[in-house]
Amino acid sequence: MRLRGALESLNFSSLRTLTHLDLSHNRLAGSIPPGIKALGELQALLLQGNQIRGSIPLGLGNLTKLCVLMLHENEVSGEIPMHIGNMSNLETLNLSINHLVGHIPSEVGHLKHLVRLYLSNNNLSGSIPSSVHDLTKLTALYLYRNQLSGHIRQKLGHLVNLEDLELSYNKLISNQLSGEIPRELGFVFKLKELVLHVNTLSGYIPNTLGNLTKLTILYLHMNQLSGPIPQEIGKLMSLVHLGFAFNNLSGALPSGICAGGRLQYFNAASNNLIGPLPSSLLSCTSLVRARVERNNLEGDITEMGAHPNLVYIDISSNKLFGKLSHRWGDCYKLTMLRASNNNITGMIPSSIGKLSRLGILDVSSNKLEGHIPPEISNAMMLFNLSLSSNLLQGNIPQEIGLLNNLEYLDLSSNKLVGQIPGSIEHCLKLHFLKLSHNHLNGVIPIELGMLVNLQDLLDLSDNSIDGAIPSLLGGLSALEALNPSHNALSGNIPPSLQSMTSLISMDVSYNRLEGSVPHTRFFEEAPVKWFTHNKKLCGVVEGLPPCDLPASSEHDRKSRAILLAIILVISLAFVTALVTWQCKNKKPKEETATEVQQYKMFTIWNFDGEDVYQKIVDATNNFNNVHCIGSGGNGSVYRPQLPTGELFAVKKIHMMEADEQFNREIQALMHIRHPNIAKLCGYCSAYQGRFLVYEYMDRGSLAESLKGKETAIELDWRRLNIVCDVAHALSYLHHECFAPIVHRDITSGNVLLDLEFKACLSDFGIAKILDVDASNCTSLAGTKGYLAPELAYTTRVTEKCDVYSFGVLVLELFMGHHPGDFLSSMDNYNKSTLLENLLDTRLPHPEAEIASEIFQVVAIVVRCIEPDPSRRPTMQQVIKVLSTVERSPAHNLDYLHTGIVIPACWS
Repeated sequence: MRLRGALESLNFSSLRTLTHLDLSHNRLAGSIPPGIKALGELQALLLQGNQIRGSIPLGLGNLTKLCVLMLHENEVSGEIPMHIGNMSNLETLNLSINHLVGHIPSEVGHLKHLVRLYLSNNNLSGSIPSSVHDLTKLTALYLYRNQLSGHIRQKLGHLVNLEDLELSYNKLISNQLSGEIPRELGFVFKLKELVLHVNTLSGYIPNTLGNLTKLTILYLHMNQLSGPIPQEIGKLMSLVHLGFAFNNLSGALPSGICAGGRLQYFNAASNNLIGPLPSSLLSCTSLVRARVERNNLEGDITEMGAHPNLVYIDISSNKLFGKLSHRWGDCYKLTMLRASNNNITGMIPSSIGKLSRLGILDVSSNKLEGHIPPEISNAMMLFNLSLSSNLLQGNIPQEIGLLNNLEYLDLSSNKLVGQIPGSIEHCLKLHFLKLSHNHLNGVIPIELGMLVNLQDLLDLSDNSIDGAIPSLLGGLSALEALNPSHNALSGNIPPSLQSMTSLISMDVSYNRLEGSVPHTRFFEEAPVKWFTHNKKLCGVVEGLPPCDLPASSEHDRKSRAILLAIILVISLAFVTALVTWQCKNKKPKEETATEVQQYKMFTIWNFDGEDVYQKIVDATNNFNNVHCIGSGGNGSVYRPQLPTGELFAVKKIHMMEADEQFNREIQALMHIRHPNIAKLCGYCSAYQGRFLVYEYMDRGSLAESLKGKETAIELDWRRLNIVCDVAHALSYLHHECFAPIVHRDITSGNVLLDLEFKACLSDFGIAKILDVDASNCTSLAGTKGYLAPELAYTTRVTEKCDVYSFGVLVLELFMGHHPGDFLSSMDNYNKSTLLENLLDTRLPHPEAEIASEIFQVVAIVVRCIEPDPSRRPTMQQVIKVLSTVERSPAHNLDYLHTGIVIPACWS
């Protein structure tokens, strides 16, 4: 059983001889009482893992016999008092994972017996005090995840007993350490971990680091380091983790980089490295994860493949040559193999089919030849197969249909022949299919119409395909881009294609098509270049000839003309009379109202973009920052007030190339109406710029309400209603629209609140609109901290990505801040946490009934942040479960102190 209560209620006056006090990992709140200074004989004070707030009392400095002080994992704030330097016997000082601010006091240097100093995960600023270098007994110095600045001092080399030195950033907050890595660090011979990544370190990597023979972790990635990687690094036989990625390093890789046989994680991606992959790396059997992509490496990789523990490898975008060895088939743990954009020759080894865990195989843009091995179908977990831009020949194997997890298939720009196999209909998860620039013939198989999840692209262009366009393709209602151009297709464009409501582009040029194009708005607004060089297409596309009217007599044509003229004259006379009558009978007050009404812009949003643009410019003082109420990756939001007194939120979108898809897709979004979706009132698309007009929400964004203490308290546990509001909005977008819409950017900044705290989701669909020509949407899809983990390895943005972001949003809603720290602590394995730890500390604890409801909601939400998207529920399922949530607590259960299992979250 855990203790609870306020720490300051304890009376220490009668415990003056106490030597050890361990109250760790309880539920103690409050602050550390000043009376603790009475414990003059105390040698160990363990208070970690509680909910202690307030500052560190000055009286702690009186505990001069203290050897161990553990205050980590609390909510302690304020600065580290200089009196801490009076504790001259301290050996362990752990203040990490708190809310400490200010500088590290120089008095820390007085703690001559200090062995372990942990100050990580705070908001400490300033430079590392030089007095730290006097702590010669230190074995561990953890200062990462702060806001420290300045240089890493040479005197750190005086800490000869140091084993772990961690100054890096981790996840959300980075240090800002700059300058060069001091060569003196190479003389701290006991160092086992040197972690300096994600700073602004520059200069060369000192070759003295080769002296650190006990080093197991060396992280230098994501800095501004230049020059060669010292060959001496290859002498570090104990290395397990080695990271150089995202620097400006040049030269060759150290020859002995895996000579010790222990290296598991190696990352040198995105540098300017040259030369071959070292033989020690080519034959490194301990490797688990290796990345050297985006360099200028050369050399033969034929011997590569003897890696029984390898899970992930990326050698793409180099100048590597040789062949893919059959030994790759023995890397049975492999989940990703990327080797694109190299000069690899030979054939794709059939042994690839033995890789039962392989999810991604990308060997595009090489010089591979021969046939696609049918054995590849045995790699049943493949979801991304890219063999494009090679010299592959022969047929597409029928066995391709056995890959029922395939989402992305690109076989374009090869020399493939024969027909498209009908077995591809079994690849029901495909959202991207590109077979262009081959020598394929035969007809378009009707089975392609069964691929209802095709979304991004179906490209069959530049082949020799003939026959008609199958009418079943009209069933691909989610498809955004269709390209069967440059073939020998004949017949009509099937009317069924009118059902493809998500289409953004459709190129059927350079075929033998004839007849009328379908009469829909999509085709009316389509550019003529999509239809040119055909036999005889006609119809509504501007630039195509009109289709012939049915034969009729001259008399009939004259009769129709006379009838039309009569109708026009009568209509004109009626309108004139009506206007004259209104002018004579309107009262002055009504005339004024009419003028105001004419100034309302809803009636002309979609017609006179330049006129509306000027009026919005006037209302916002030319988009002056005074009127700006928010900004993001897609644009800035302004709050103009019209002469009618009405307020609107106007989102000015960052300038892009003019395209017709923008107008077409915006018009589709304007038809979306849901009580929990911010109403898109209109838009303007003019040469000066573009903006969207939303209804204005009085309380602004949820992010703003959570940020301020007063607004967060006012929001209280009405947050439960917001969960339901957002869930209903997402369920509508995913499951009830004319075509599924993936929001792609669920954040607290995109949830708006009205005066009654009703939540509305905004910015829906805009990420897709802003990247309509891309083969995938991940470049604009989402905000860091809310992105689903699978977006690190796939281009597929699905509804399940929204579900993950929804889960993060709800945790943020209950915790009162982004749950990044909390989620990162859950990496790699499932953990249980108390509901109490997930609640906003600015609010009083909820009553039992509310706590019961929150507990049930969180139990649903943790399923939404499952790393595996297939294990996440749909939003329809979330709505269904939310509807069953009850307020009545069951059996008087203490929900606040009941554990909830949080799934492991991928970093």
